[in-house]
Amino acid sequence: MTKLTEAILAVMEDVKGIEKSMQVGTGKMQYKGVPDKEVKKIIGTSMRENGLIILPIKIEPKTEINRWEVTDNYGVKQKQSVFTEVLVTYKLIHSSGESIELSGYGQGVDSQDKGAGKATTYALKYALLYAFLVPTGAIDDSDTTHSNDINKAVKTVKKSLVVNKAKLDKTRFDNAMGQIKIGKYSGDAMKVTFELTEEQFQLLDELEMKIKEDVKEK
Repeated sequence: MTKLTEAILAVMEDVKGIEKSMQVGTGKMQYKGVPDKEVKKIIGTSMRENGLIILPIKIEPKTEINRWEVTDNYGVKQKQSVFTEVLVTYKLIHSSGESIELSGYGQGVDSQDKGAGKATTYALKYALLYAFLVPTGAIDDSDTTHSNDINKAVKTVKKSLVVNKAKLDKTRFDNAMGQIKIGKYSGDAMKVTFELTEEQFQLLDELEMKIKEDVKEK
């Protein structure tokens, strides 16, 4: 696969990096991300110039639907959150006919039917970034912080939250999680107000991660 390899190296040489020009979220959740259109434009242009195309050839989806009720001044309303994750297999093809398969993983959360689109967009974006080893802006905090330090910080926070706080039964916890999903309540407020079990902490952390990934794709 000499020609394919040479083309990949040419793209890596051409695309030195992509800036995190997209502002995502607000407040403490605010961060900078790489726009999907920039990835496709910059890497796609270089691929085209070097005789490369990429095609999805297999998609393995998994969908989880969570439903809950919200009561307001107008009565009880049904709400839902659709979480979709996909494992996509792509074929990177050179104009010579040489090819290689790549994999991409993506997640998407939406209240209706856009979760799949968000997940596949995420999968392709990072498949391209990782295939050509493209740096994106500054190094993430996770790259400069040791995992042991993160674990210690989390344990300290959890211990500090169990003093003189009410506990949440399953019904109240599920209702609070539903409010967080639609943006009417925050995970930070829940942690400060209530004494959460280890399982509840884990579920809340997973939900906040899903929300963060969803915001990142917008």
